[in-house]
Amino acid sequence: MAEVTGNVDFKVGDDTYQTWYKIVGDLTSGVHPLIVLHGGPGVSHEYMTPLAEIHNKCNIPVVFYDQIGIGKSIFEGVAGKPKEFWTVDLFMDELENLIVHLGIQNGFALLGHSWGGMLGAHYASHRHPVGLKHLVITGGAPSMALWEQSTGQLLKALPANIREMIERHEREGTTDSPEYQQGMGIFYEKHVCKTPWPKVMELSFAAMMQHPTVYHTMIGPSEFTITGTLKSWSCLDQIHTITTPTLLTNGVMDEAQDVCMSPFFQRIPHVKWAQFSQRHMPFLEEEDKERYFQVVADFLTYA
Repeated sequence: MAEVTGNVDFKVGDDTYQTWYKIVGDLTSGVHPLIVLHGGPGVSHEYMTPLAEIHNKCNIPVVFYDQIGIGKSIFEGVAGKPKEFWTVDLFMDELENLIVHLGIQNGFALLGHSWGGMLGAHYASHRHPVGLKHLVITGGAPSMALWEQSTGQLLKALPANIREMIERHEREGTTDSPEYQQGMGIFYEKHVCKTPWPKVMELSFAAMMQHPTVYHTMIGPSEFTITGTLKSWSCLDQIHTITTPTLLTNGVMDEAQDVCMSPFFQRIPHVKWAQFSQRHMPFLEEEDKERYFQVVADFLTYA
């Protein structure tokens, strides 16, 4: 399959940054491309690259990119940026800048995973891009309060000694301890992705560990304790304005439990919801990935 990579200038105030992107397929084919929004914020795009299978299935061009501050879109001085820099508007502006640069503003689809689903929902409900033809939200939420509720419920279901250890380290600010990391590994195994992790997953999380600024500033120490700039984020009051056909997906054991997905299903006028058998990464799970790719391909082709 044809692949093209590049960088686009992204101006923020008086400064210019670079957004790295990769295109799988041909943007001149006449088929509306799919733009993939990775999670985190601050987890680079590699773990999403299995979604190139959408191109194989139905010839839809797929656009991957690293959001500002992570992966191949890292910049010098990222750690010194004040928290006010890292806003949802920043990431929506970057997305729009990429869309215009690629010349696809008249017809495109978005697939957002986790934070990427939140970004996609916010973009669709606040900016109402006329060229947005389909929206896919995989394991997202319409508010950080609902996300905390979901992960908090799952934390409570862990064995008491694991839960209490995680809570103690977060309370004491010692989340860099090996014991805490081991406890988080247990949570990730149950609700994010089973081990051994695929290489693409390892690459994305290694990038976050190397440059944790975006995640720590916007989220905080973990999925349970949201202390960052997204703490009060919500688009609940706007999602009813999304007119784009929307596909929701989550897993039975997903950290994005049904409490996260239900408001989308109840409030978006043109919506479908497909649930999968495993965790937060259906495109990486052997039990789910083939069905996931087919459900997404069918939605983008026929909805």
